[in-house]
Amino acid sequence: MADALGMIEVRGFVGMVEAADAMVKAAKVELIGYEKTGGGYVTAVVRGDVAAVKAATEAGQRAAERVGEVVAVHVIPRPHVNVDAALPLGRTPGMDKSA
Repeated sequence: MADALGMIEVRGFVGMVEAADAMVKAAKVELIGYEKTGGGYVTAVVRGDVAAVKAATEAGQRAAERVGEVVAVHVIPRPHVNVDAALPLGRTPGMDKSA
């Protein structure tokens, strides 16, 4: 299956940690990092197959809502190679793990 990126943006670090913990426990995804975007907003990013990322972001959203404010949840199925080139989220650009 093709990889997907899943992102959960929350207000506050604790909510991001809670979301990240729930995501990696709920499905076979890799937590590839987090980004502080300013104003108290933090985004956790996971990678995995499309179904796993969707399940993980749903679980992460529920968990983060219990302790804070969820701003956005988004899944990008099969992101274009240029996304990896511009934002190398846990992967070397041009590297194909199926090779």
